[in-house]
Amino acid sequence: MSRDEVLEKITEVLRDEFEDDELEISDETTAADVDGWDSLAHLSIVHEIEKTFGIKLTMGEIQESKNVGELIDAIIRHIENK
Repeated sequence: MSRDEVLEKITEVLRDEFEDDELEISDETTAADVDGWDSLAHLSIVHEIEKTFGIKLTMGEIQESKNVGELIDAIIRHIENK
């Protein structure tokens, strides 16, 4: 799966979570950039991402991902190691 495909799927997850079909996400996007992305929403997002990609992120990966790009890197590592 390419990086662009992963970003596209994450964008879909976030659009569903925030009920905003116009939401634009990039590698540089952080939680602070999206209205309503608080700690509770974050838990839901992580759960949906894990379900979407069939992976389980570690607590370290979740905490260390400072933006969507770093989250994509973690997801790709999991996909490649399946």
